[in-house]
Amino acid sequence: MLKQKHTILILGASGFIGNAIYKELCSYFRTFGTYSTPNKEFEENNHLFQYNVEEDDVFEILETVKPTLIISALRGDFHAQVIAHQHILEYLITHKSKLIFLSSSNVFDAYSKYPSYEYDKTLSHSIYGHFKIKIENMLLRLPKKQVVIIRLPMVLGAQSPRVKDIKQLIKNNEAIEVFPNIIMNVTSDFKVTQQIHYIINRNKTGVFHLGSTDLVHHDDFIKDIIKIITAKKVNYKHVYTTNEDRYLAVLPKFNKLPKHLQISSKQVLEELDKS
Repeated sequence: MLKQKHTILILGASGFIGNAIYKELCSYFRTFGTYSTPNKEFEENNHLFQYNVEEDDVFEILETVKPTLIISALRGDFHAQVIAHQHILEYLITHKSKLIFLSSSNVFDAYSKYPSYEYDKTLSHSIYGHFKIKIENMLLRLPKKQVVIIRLPMVLGAQSPRVKDIKQLIKNNEAIEVFPNIIMNVTSDFKVTQQIHYIINRNKTGVFHLGSTDLVHHDDFIKDIIKIITAKKVNYKHVYTTNEDRYLAVLPKFNKLPKHLQISSKQVLEELDKS
């Protein structure tokens, strides 16, 4: 493999997805990251910087690290994140660096009749979806070669917030919400990190939809996850947001990755079972 010259900064490297990306890339690139809450393990790693999106200016870290590639996996206050991304944008313009922004299938949550593809118009009814659209639109004003927008569906893994929530609800004997009318796709932290590594190596740009190649009903899929976690009988709360099926799925039409980098919902479950 060619020696990579990138200096990478992962914003949100202590979060579920950010940390998985950091672990995937740090052996191959000069990789730095940020974490939000004090943590002894992170403090001892001189490649990690404490950064609170609501209080700190991202510009200081950008000037210290001078990244050629920024990966934004930030979480936290939406307004503070918008300001942070405005500062990142200014840095990108002056330094000719590149940004990989992790977005969400929620940028399409106002559409319900079909799955969504990379260049479909975004429209959201949720605050979260609106926020992601706002940042996407800011980034789309940059030269194409400087931006990758990655739209993710539900991302699962042993350490994913969703799986942790389910385990906690089972432990507390509380009902688990399922949405029988939502058709979605899914992915795993393991696969997303591989896909991002490929996008970096091949210097890809544009919009990528990194969900499973097949679609699943929310209730069926959550029940399949629970079968892996426990043999106990679990209570479900069925939530019907509409009378008809609605789609919250991001499928690729233009920027398809090679077969070995694609994933099915069955493979996502198999990975959870192994972990």
